[in-house]
Amino acid sequence: MKKLALAAALSLAATATFAGGYEEPVIEPVIIEEDTGTSGGGLWIPLLIFIVIGAAAASS
Repeated sequence: MKKLALAAALSLAATATFAGGYEEPVIEPVIIEEDTGTSGGGLWIPLLIFIVIGAAAASS
């Protein structure tokens, strides 16, 4: 009877330990955003205006 009670107690302890089951951890994905613009994007229009003014002054 003692062995039966001991086996029941160990069985109960073992099932209580694994009662929740295994759940795989959730890992959030890492999102990497790339900047598609260039740092000199605002430089082209003033440079073009400067070249046009320089060419107009040189032809006069």
